[in-house]
Amino acid sequence: MLELINIILDFSQSIGYTGIVLLMTIESSFIPFPSEIIIPPAAYLASQGEFNIYLVIIAGIIGSLLGAIINYLLAFTLGRKVIYGLAKKNYFKWILVNERKLFKSEKYFLKYGSISTFIGRFIPALRQLISIPAGFVRMDFKKFVFWTTLGSGTWVIILAILGYAFGANQQLLSSYYREISIFFLAVGVGVLTWIIIKNKKKN
Repeated sequence: MLELINIILDFSQSIGYTGIVLLMTIESSFIPFPSEIIIPPAAYLASQGEFNIYLVIIAGIIGSLLGAIINYLLAFTLGRKVIYGLAKKNYFKWILVNERKLFKSEKYFLKYGSISTFIGRFIPALRQLISIPAGFVRMDFKKFVFWTTLGSGTWVIILAILGYAFGANQQLLSSYYREISIFFLAVGVGVLTWIIIKNKKKN
């Protein structure tokens, strides 16, 4: 485990801020690449003086937003029929995209609306795909960017704090990662419930 951590840290040190943007763009698009092995190691290196923690966070947010915009524009341009058709292809299945996952993300978006692009950033199974149904329905782009930036920014900051505080202690990092993910998911559900109740009262 220690050897693996050292490899990840060496890789993070070599890619720099541009690499963080690129990898987070990939992570936030339909290509599965866990942000948990991008931001925390970079944040740990920031705690050692190798990086600037604020630039790490900014690079992470920019990358997350770019990846989400790619998904949004693909869905917006190609449409639902073409995207679902592509999901049937074997090469899409190799990158873990299939009809079932697309349908799940679309169902979630249609149920909760625009705010799902915020809450979805905290849910591993939805994080990469929640931008696609937003493109299907041609969600207002400004709203999409706002909610996505808010969700991605919060997620990146969480990972950065964990990496900065706990560094190369992978076991401790994983423990707090699970707890904080559950906490923010609960907060997101609470906010969503409040919005639904408020809208019902208004109607």
